[in-house]
Parts: sequence; structure tokens; C-alpha cells
Amino acid sequence: MSVKLSTWFVSEGIGGLSCKHSAVRFFLPRRSLPASCKMRQRNFSSQHKKQQLKKASHERTSTNADFQANGDEESETENASIINVPILSQEIISTDDVDTGIAIEHINAEELSGPTVPDEQKSLAINISGDKQLSGVQQEDLIGMIRYAEKNVILLNQARVSALEDLEKIVTEKETLQGEINTLETKLAETDARIKVAAQEKIRLELLEDQLEKLQNELAHRDVSELSEIDMNENHHKLLHHEGYVLDTSSVSSVSKELNSLREENISLKNDIEVLKTELSDVKNTDERVLILERERSLLESSLKDLESKLSVSQEDVSKLSTLKVEYKSLWQKVENLQVLLDKATKQADQAIIVLQQNQELRKKVDKLEESLEEANVYKLSSEKLQQYNELMQQKIKVLEDRLQRSDEEINSCVQLYQESVKEFQDTLHSLKEQSKKRAADQYVDDMPLEFWSRLLLIIDGWLLEKKVSTNDANLLREMVWNRDGQIYNAYMACKEKTEREAITTFLRLISSPTRPGLHIIHIAAEMAPVAKVGGLGDVVSGLSKSLQKRGHFVEVVLPKYDCMQYDRIRDLRALDVMVESYFAGRLFKNKIWVGTVEGLPVYLIEPHHPENFFWRGQFYGEHDDFKRFSFFSRAALELLLQAGKKPDIIHCHDWQTAFVAPLYWDLYAPKGLNSARICFTCHNFEYQGTAPASELASCGLDVHQLNRPDRMQDNSAHDRVNPVKGGIVFSNIVTTVSPTYAQEVRTAEGGRGLHSTLNSHSKKFIGILNGIDTDAWNPATDTFLKVQYTANDLQGKAENKEAMRRLLQLSSADIKKPLVGCITRLVPQKGVHLIRHAIYRTLELGGQFILLGSSPVPHIQREFEGIANHFQNHDHIRLILKYDEFLSHSIYAASDMFIIPSIFEPCGLTQMIAMRFGSIPIARKTGGLNDSVFDIDDDTIPLEFRNGFTFLTPDEQGVNNALERAFNLYKNNPDIWKQFVQKDMNIDFSWDSSAAHYEELYSKSVARARAAIQT
Repeated sequence: MSVKLSTWFVSEGIGGLSCKHSAVRFFLPRRSLPASCKMRQRNFSSQHKKQQLKKASHERTSTNADFQANGDEESETENASIINVPILSQEIISTDDVDTGIAIEHINAEELSGPTVPDEQKSLAINISGDKQLSGVQQEDLIGMIRYAEKNVILLNQARVSALEDLEKIVTEKETLQGEINTLETKLAETDARIKVAAQEKIRLELLEDQLEKLQNELAHRDVSELSEIDMNENHHKLLHHEGYVLDTSSVSSVSKELNSLREENISLKNDIEVLKTELSDVKNTDERVLILERERSLLESSLKDLESKLSVSQEDVSKLSTLKVEYKSLWQKVENLQVLLDKATKQADQAIIVLQQNQELRKKVDKLEESLEEANVYKLSSEKLQQYNELMQQKIKVLEDRLQRSDEEINSCVQLYQESVKEFQDTLHSLKEQSKKRAADQYVDDMPLEFWSRLLLIIDGWLLEKKVSTNDANLLREMVWNRDGQIYNAYMACKEKTEREAITTFLRLISSPTRPGLHIIHIAAEMAPVAKVGGLGDVVSGLSKSLQKRGHFVEVVLPKYDCMQYDRIRDLRALDVMVESYFAGRLFKNKIWVGTVEGLPVYLIEPHHPENFFWRGQFYGEHDDFKRFSFFSRAALELLLQAGKKPDIIHCHDWQTAFVAPLYWDLYAPKGLNSARICFTCHNFEYQGTAPASELASCGLDVHQLNRPDRMQDNSAHDRVNPVKGGIVFSNIVTTVSPTYAQEVRTAEGGRGLHSTLNSHSKKFIGILNGIDTDAWNPATDTFLKVQYTANDLQGKAENKEAMRRLLQLSSADIKKPLVGCITRLVPQKGVHLIRHAIYRTLELGGQFILLGSSPVPHIQREFEGIANHFQNHDHIRLILKYDEFLSHSIYAASDMFIIPSIFEPCGLTQMIAMRFGSIPIARKTGGLNDSVFDIDDDTIPLEFRNGFTFLTPDEQGVNNALERAFNLYKNNPDIWKQFVQKDMNIDFSWDSSAAHYEELYSKSVARARAAIQT
């Protein structure tokens, strides 16, 4: 539809005419407009355009052609520029213009004076001055013409308004019809989807029917065939009834009816399935006795294997095991050799007897020959052949006699050697039996788990804190536990039924002076996985501690007792009958001490009895007084070590929350006698430094005047504030961070967050060590969260986990080869949220699927991703889960083909290591720990055996696009090479062993230097 407006023109010249026009703005993004019109481009949806047209109202038309209307919501206070239009050219407004988007905005217009008149009309202007003045008649004619023109203008404007109203109605009707069409299309799509679901159900029911037939045959042998046949016939009739449905898409009402019938059929099928499950449970009950017998048989076999293994273990010695086994094997080989020799000698003897028998026969023949010779001599007959034969026979007889003599000698020597070997073997076997009996008492001691020794240490520490044993006695008993002395194990087992006093007496009898193995390491931290975990810090504390413990060191952990900890993961948790008093803000406060074990590690929990309930807040971090909370905890932890009489070699503190330990140790507790340790400080993220006004440092007893100095704890950016991280760097003997690349980045002005100068000043004691992961917890071969466990040699399970994840999140499974990209992260600026957002859309464009798991503590980021999640709520290929879920995290690692980590900066990062452990190829930015663990597949400067992912350097959309496109191309075009990379990534060792070895070396060197300094 189009409305053609007539042209308004003046046939006579007009001077000094002024009128008011409404300023009209057109939003035509695909058309060029005259420069005299001021345009604004906005993106309006069809629904918004409809609302804008409805809002427009033309209230009145005046002789001056003034139009007023309400503007849209986004331009309530704008003033339009003046549009000088002396002659209205023809304007055609079509429905195409409406579809492009028209925003009409009526505003207060200024008076238009002196309109611009084209040159051809200037010639028609009449100069009223001088001798050429118009007569009265001509003036009246002109006035009449002007009034007539004004009336025409009013009529034209009214026609324009009515045309716009007609246009609005037509557009409204068009949109209504389009909406109905869209509704019908949606219903048809839903109907098609449900038909597909019904077809899948049909296939599944056919499979169930086959299984039911098998069950029918089995149940026939158990005299229950009648019931199963009845149920199977019912299911069969229902299945046939289900197959009889044919969707009639020509009628919406018939589709609705058939869908209702399909729902009823699905309900009936579900009921039948429940009946089948009941019958299967009955079958299982009938086989229960068989299963019990099988279990008993397996238990007997396992018991037999245990007895055999214990018998072999009992014969092993810690220091001489390898030597004895080699000697035993050599002796056994000698015995076997002797047996072989004896067998050979026996055979040779048998052969010699046979030869002797042959010799006797030969002698008889010789005798006969001699007789023949005698006869020949009698007859004087001689023959050369007979003589030669006789000589030959004599030579053979001599050879046989010599051989028989030698064989007799060899048999005698072999028999003698065999007798000596048997005697030596019996002596050795007798000595081994005696040693086995001697070691039998230590068998169970070596097999005891780490939790047992940790619990025993906690009992001894409890006695010490409760003043039931002296410090020296406690230290000696600890030494015995460290050595895993069998005597202290026997004493503990003997005291199970005794009172505590009797147990203490028994333990004190065992005190001796054993040598001490390994180092005594105490971690003081704010987190520990899995009982108190917020981020990577908790994983590092638990993973590093367990690895050091396996390497023979005695490791303990001190934590705050939060109210929100996972107490069910702490074993043997109990409170000691003692209070430890610590100084804070001019007073002494009592602290209740709790002890327990977490995954075999002894753990101390400090519960402050402070009126502000420092750790009873329902969360770990994020409180307004975090500086006070953790400075209190740091001092209370050192007070616990002092009063418990501990003499650790290493005190390891983490992040700013426990960085107070370093200055507190050297300024306050080393002078009190807690002076055996070296301090190691690890900063996991230099973005968080915990700065506070310098005056708050006095609360924990530190001297503000001495420490608020540029070379100590004074913040480099504000001289009236103190920086705990800087204090940890200055006062520690060892300073580490979580990857080598990040250690280099933080020594620059861009990455150091203000501490680069301090780190450069202490660079000799600063090092980056790449973190590891808990390979037991993150193991696809044993992970109980997965639907199917799998290994690098059997990747079928990974494909099944991918399909299970698609079903769980209702993603499309039409193309099983479509790549799945995973992302598990906290949605904070550090993690590159704008690149994650771009990766979602780019993955969709490349023909992949994307799953995001994570949430944001930043409100506007959380709202933004909630909007994206709502947009893709029912999408076939995109799903956003804006929370953390442990089950989903394991499942996404196992299901994804690729894993994207586009961090702006990343100190270490664990997700790329876990992803590779589960066979998901990482796509990461080259920064921090990502640069130390992910190496680009296409980088020829890196050896082929180290290439394991796709990387990009620039943190922008182009970098993400390049890495994603290369990953998709390799996945789609070279599946065999992709499989090889997956298998290689799964076999990379990201355990804590290598990292723990680095820390062990740092600890040992620092302790050795300290001991050497003391001796000199």
C-alpha cells in the first residue's frame, strides 16, 4: 500500500511567509535521506514497530500545519533539529518502508522564517515596495489564494493522517496474520518433534519386546510363564496399538487428539515398564541364592589370595628383600640345574649300562672271533680283512671302556655336587623361614593406612596439650610414629580395652631414641579440599600435602573451623579438652582446638571464642572484616604450634589470608622458642592482596611503626596501608607462585599488581612451580560420576558419556559426530567472559554444540549470562547452567571433545589439565599456567610429543576464532589424528609427583642452609 501526497506549491511569489512544521524523523537504515533531515538509527523488532505506530497520535491540525505527538520512550527529552521544507515533494510511504522500520517522532518545532525558495520561484516574487505596489483587488486575490492554499494544506495533512491510520491498521492485520502463521508453524514443529519421540519410543519398545521374549523363556523354567505371557501379550497389543497411530497434519484438531492419545499410550507404556521392572526384581530374588554362593566363592578365593599375598609379604624385608629374593632365585635355579644334571647323569648311566651290555655282547663276539682265529690258525688261513676288522673291534672296545669310566666319574661328581646343593638350599630355606617368622610381627604395621598413623599422632598431641605427657616424651613418641615402629603399633592395639592412664603408661615405656626420617611440614591455610574449598587454593593444599606425605614426610594442616565446612568428610573429628589462648586487640581470647583426619592427613581446626564469631558467618570469604578474621587466625595457629611443643622444619602459608604468619613468626614467636622452622609463602593470585589501613595491623600484636615501611609491609601504592602479601614476600625464606610463566608475568608492571618491584628485589628466593591435579579424584577409568568409565585405549566410553550428556541436557543427537565444546569456570573478568560469550555464538556458527557450567559473583555479568541462557533455553545445541554442580562438572569433562579456557590472565589453571585427563582437547590463551601446560598442535617450534592443544595469544575475538576453526577442521577432517591427540593427552602425567619433588628440593635446601648457619 502506498499513499501519494499532492504537492503543495505557491503559483505567485510570496515574501516573509513563516509557518510551523512538525519535525518528522524516519528510521530507514537501508535508504539514503536528504542531508537537511536529521536521522537516528535504531534496531526495532516488528513488535516494537507495532507499538510505536500505536503510540503515534495526531491530535490536531491547525492553519499553520502544527503537528504534535508523543515520542518514543528512548527520546523523551530530545529536541529535533529544524527542517526547512518550503515545498513538500511527493512522498511515497509503502509497506516495505514499514517493514524496514519507521520511527516517527513529533517534537516542538521552532518557527520557520524566510523559507528557502528555489531560483525558478524567485522570479515569481513580487516586490511590493516602490512604484510596483499591488492594488487592493490584487491583494485580496492574493489573500484569497493564500487562504485557499492553507485550506489545501490542512486537507492534505488530514489525508496524510488518515493514510497513516490506514497504514497502521494494515500493518496490524499483517502482523496478526503473521503471528497466527508462526503459531501454526510452531504447533506443526512440536507435532513433528513428538512424532519423532513416538518413533523412538516405538524402537525402544521393540527392544523391550525382544528382552521380554528372552525373559519369558527364562521364566518358563521357573514355573511363572503364564503371568509373563499375559503381560507380554498386553504390551504387544499396546505396542501394536501405538504403531497404528498416523499423524494427520492437515487438521490441527486431529493432531491434538492424536497427541493426547500418544500421551496416554506413553503413560500406559510406562506402567508396563514398571510391571516389567517388578518381574525383573522377582527374577533377581530367585537368583539371590546363586549370587550369594557366587559371592561366598569369590570371598573364599579373595581370602585365599590374601593369605597367599600375606605369606609372600611376610617373607619380605624392607632393607634385604631384593637381595634375598635374588639369592633365593639363584639357589632355586641351581637346584633346578642340579636336577637337570642329575637327570642327565641318570640318562648317561642308563646309556653306560646299555653300552656295557653291548660291550659284553661284543666280548662274546670277540671270543667267537678268537675261536674262529684259532681255527683259522689251525688251518693256516689268514685274511687281511679279518685282521683289520679285528683291530677295529678292539679299538671300539677300548673307546667304550674309556667312555664308561668317564661317565662313572661324572655321575659320581654330579651326585656329590647335588648333595651339597641340596644341603645349602635347605640351610637357606631354614634361614628364610626364621626371618619370615621374625618379620611376621611387622606385617600388619606396614599395611596400616595413613589415617591410622595420623590418628595416633593426634592422640599424642592431645595428651601434650592436655598436660598428660611432657614435651620431650611427646616428641619421642612422635618420632616412633614417624618411623612406624611396630612396638608403638602393638602398644596401641594392646591398649584398646585399657583406660587412658594405662595407655599413657604403656606408651611411655616405649620411649627410645630413634632417628627421624623426612621433614616435618605444617601448612597454615584458609582452604583445604574437600572440606573447605572455594578455588584452586584448596586443591593445592590437599594435593601437595598428600604427595609430600607419600614421599615420607610428616605433614599437618591447620585450618579455621568454619561453620560451613563439610564435616562429613572429616574422620575421627573430636575436640581436645584444652583451650589455647591467643592475643588480639589488647586481650587474650580462648580458642577451642578440634582434631581429625582428611584423606589421611592430620588436621587441626581452630574455633575462636570471640564475640564477633569470626568463622561463623556462613561463608569462607567476602566479609567486611576479613583482615581482622585472618590475622586473628594466623596468630592463633602459631600459638597452637608453640603450646603443642611442635618443632616443624617448614611452615607453609598460602595467599594473603595467612601471609601474616611470616612476620608474626619472626617478630613474636621465634624469640619465644618456636624457631626451628623455615617459612615458605605461596601466592596463588597476585590480584588479591588484602590491603588495609596500617592501624589494623596492631590488632594481632605486630608493631605498625616498624612494619609500615617501604622495605617491609607498606603497600607500594598507598603509604598509609599495609599489604599482607608484601609482608609474606619480605619475611619468608621461600616465595613461590603456581607456574613459571606467571612468575615471570608478575615481575612486570602490568602483571605484578604493584608488587613487581618487591618481587624483583627478592627474586633469588622467588620461583614458579606448576601445580598438579589429584589424578585419583580425576580419573575417567574409576570416576563414579560418569555413566561409563573409559581409558585412553578404549574411547567408546567417552562417546557414550557424550550421548548421555546430550540426553540429560536435551541437546540434539541427530548428528553424533557434531563436536561438543565445554567450559567450566567462574564468570569473572579474569576468565575472559567476553571471549566466552563470543565462543558460544562462534561454536554455533561452526556447526558445534556448547555447554557452559559456572556462575558469577559480579551481578551485571550474572544478569548478562542469564539473558543468554534464557535465549538458548530450548535450543538444540547450546546450554548454559549458571551454577556449580560437581556431578555435571565430571560429566562435562568426559562428554566434551574440546574445552575452552580464554583467560585474560591465569596464574596456573587446573581445568586444562583435568580436561586433557578426560580426553578433551584444550583451546587456551597463552598466559600463565596455560602457557606452561598447553602447547599448540600446529606450532613447529615445539617437539611433536609435547603438542597437546590449540592456543592463541591476543585476547580478542579473532584469536578465539582462529583457534576454534583450526580445532573444528582437525576434528572433522582428520578423525584418526584427532583420536591420537586425545589418547596422548589422556596419558600426560599431571599428578602432584613432579611439583612435590620441586617443593621437597626447596624445603631441603632451605633447612640445610639454616642448619649449616647454626653450626657455624
